Amino acid sequence: MARYTRMQTLNCMIETGLVPVFNHADAEIVCAVAKACAAGGARVIEFTNRSDHAHEVFALLEKFCAKELPQMITGVGSIVDPGAAALYLNSGANFVVGPTTNPEVARMCNRRKIPYMPGCGTATEISAAEELGCEIVKVFPGKEVGGPSFVKAVRGPCPWVSIMPTGGVEPEEASLRGWFEAGIVCAGIGSNLITKDLLAKKDYDGIAARVAQTIKLIAQVRPPVKK
Repeated sequence: MARYTRMQTLNCMIETGLVPVFNHADAEIVCAVAKACAAGGARVIEFTNRSDHAHEVFALLEKFCAKELPQMITGVGSIVDPGAAALYLNSGANFVVGPTTNPEVARMCNRRKIPYMPGCGTATEISAAEELGCEIVKVFPGKEVGGPSFVKAVRGPCPWVSIMPTGGVEPEEASLRGWFEAGIVCAGIGSNLITKDLLAKKDYDGIAARVAQTIKLIAQVRPPVKK
């Protein structure tokens, strides 16, 4: 069962503005990365379903966070079907993210009052996801779909849309400024934030510093969050 309510999770994503995204087959490394992200000020992390037995690793991560990092909200990404979603929901996932939109996953998450952020690439897909009850939609792949200009264009006629791009967001001032000024509510950042080099070196202090700097930049460049 999720440790956080739907609204607590959504509000934390919006307030922090950053969702670190990562995957690793070694549970010990995954937990160390989560601890580093927390040290850097992140309150939400997305573990992606991209490796064999990934749901087992996530279960260990969630147990670790519940005990050692209770302030951390864990969720799962790369979910494309309800079967996979069920595995993670039963392991304590607080939110579900997908590269595509699946109505069955949306209904499952709604039944459990868990936020579902599906991948969308057009205004029509975003509208369909919102009809399914999705408060925040994931624009994916962010850069290829159109970048900040796409977000700005969609929010012109639909200013109520809440968008989290993943793919193409750099943890640098110019990139973050462009996205947040276009109107996103938070950004999912994966390998550009938790780099392969840092993981290979097990440089958890480096990951913490990178996360902290990114959160600091987001606070500087984003327009005031409406509450």
